[in-house]
Amino acid sequence: MKRAPADTAAMPASVRKLRCAIYTRKSSEEGLDQAFNSLDAQRDACEAYVASQRSEGWVAMRDRYDDGGISGATLERPALKRLLADIAAGLIDVIVCYKIDRLSRALIDFARLVEVFDADNVTFVSVTQAFNTTTSMGRLTLNILLSFAQFEREVIGERIRDKFAASRRRGIWMGGWAPLGYDIQDRKLVVNEAEAAVVRRIFAGFVELESGTRLLRILHAEGVTTKRGKPLTKGDLYRLLANRIYLGEAVHKGTPHPGEHEAIVSQEAWDAVHAVLQVSPRVRRNHSAGETPSLLRGLVFGADGRAMSPSHTRGKRGQIYRYYVSQSVLKGGASDGPAIARVPAGEIEALVLAQVKVLLQQPEVVVGTWRAAGASLPGITEAEVVAALEHFAPPWDELFPAEQARIVRLLVDRVEIGVDGADVRLRLDGLAGLARELLAGSDPERTAA
Repeated sequence: MKRAPADTAAMPASVRKLRCAIYTRKSSEEGLDQAFNSLDAQRDACEAYVASQRSEGWVAMRDRYDDGGISGATLERPALKRLLADIAAGLIDVIVCYKIDRLSRALIDFARLVEVFDADNVTFVSVTQAFNTTTSMGRLTLNILLSFAQFEREVIGERIRDKFAASRRRGIWMGGWAPLGYDIQDRKLVVNEAEAAVVRRIFAGFVELESGTRLLRILHAEGVTTKRGKPLTKGDLYRLLANRIYLGEAVHKGTPHPGEHEAIVSQEAWDAVHAVLQVSPRVRRNHSAGETPSLLRGLVFGADGRAMSPSHTRGKRGQIYRYYVSQSVLKGGASDGPAIARVPAGEIEALVLAQVKVLLQQPEVVVGTWRAAGASLPGITEAEVVAALEHFAPPWDELFPAEQARIVRLLVDRVEIGVDGADVRLRLDGLAGLARELLAGSDPERTAA
């Protein structure tokens, strides 16, 4: 990068030129938009000091190294990084600052910077605290001043933390991103009713399902996102369930205090969720499996025409294994044969659902559904029924158990288990009802009509 030449006017030829880089910094952005701001004032003072040392060969560089609105507690500053790069390139001999805390407020950071300066034979000078780092007295003065600068920074930090704690004890919102369910108005949390309904549903859904994984699938299917519009993660979900802000509280270092804002969830809903959370995930997983409704209860029949009843066994580690069992086995009699005495519930339920989806595409089923649905939806076309049935592919694992059972009973009339497999018989009136639901969901005006 081509550098602007330094001002060499009125400098004796026998004096070695010292290129002086002026560094300025301001912690806050307040006032930086003014025509003459704090950075300009610092630079004017530094340029005047450099001009006073012209007889020593000092020349101010025209490049500006200004960090506005950046704390001195960090070295991650654009202008400072550019300054260090120019030092490493051998373009600077002296660094001039208004005060040493403009360069850094942390003693350890300044020590690192001084090491860099020494390695490249660069001198550091403070305009208001006359010293330079090339002498032992200058280094002593530097360390003393830096110690006070760091002390001042720590005292300011303590004051801010004390003020923050006092405000939290009074229930005051202290800034940051508003949680899902709230907006910020006049520096206070106010309820966002649409988002609050989602939060309440999440609390209720977790109590019902007792599984964050299953609840998350449902929320993803419904398009629920974080406040920033990103899909919810499991971490987001559990942080939401543990956030006492929803109880109308402000928390500081684990201690809750009554907040100024309105609660979204009741104490009863909070207690119900945390009663579930106190149970280990493995126990909840097994319990949830044991409580899974038998989707085909009353619909599965054996070769003898008798209904097969749902049953389950528990493994040595507490695992739940669900079955549909013939009546003869349940009553302790001879079984009808190994193929139909007991069938795994998960397998037969998955098989039935797969066959249902295939049957829904059969032309004769579509025509029958169209005719049955036409009685309650005059004007419905066959193409509309076809489109509705083709799009019937619900994310099954993302539905609540009660909704799963309702859809199965709506569609399936009977499942007969034989040695050759399962024969699924659909309910035509149920198909018509499903078609009406799907069409109504895609066209609310049709339902209103």
